[in-house]
Amino acid sequence: MTEGYHCKQYGVATKRFCQTLDLKENPELIKEYRFYHSKEGIWKEILEGIREVGILEMEIYLLGTRLFMIVETPADFEWDTAMARLATLPKQAEWEEFVGRFQMSTPGSSSSEKWRMMERIFHLYE
Repeated sequence: MTEGYHCKQYGVATKRFCQTLDLKENPELIKEYRFYHSKEGIWKEILEGIREVGILEMEIYLLGTRLFMIVETPADFEWDTAMARLATLPKQAEWEEFVGRFQMSTPGSSSSEKWRMMERIFHLYE
């Protein structure tokens, strides 16, 4: 039975960014990638950096080898500015190099070069 996922309430206006990325087609690598994105496996510096640049919530979903990421931010959040700052924070470059071995990406790519922003084509129109 599918129960869905609960969403946080922030009490401020927010906006959402959606991105996608493909993993290498290797079940063992995907299993390891999942671990490093679990509560037990994620590097604490990565969580701290995400929060430090103003991201309220970040979720990653997996279907086969396709990742789908939802990032919720305050309404005045500037993506490019925040991502440039995030890239300079402790452990970020090391993390990108580490997770790059699981991803279908060019070695040495930054997060913004790997993840592709998605376009919203539908919502419940008012």
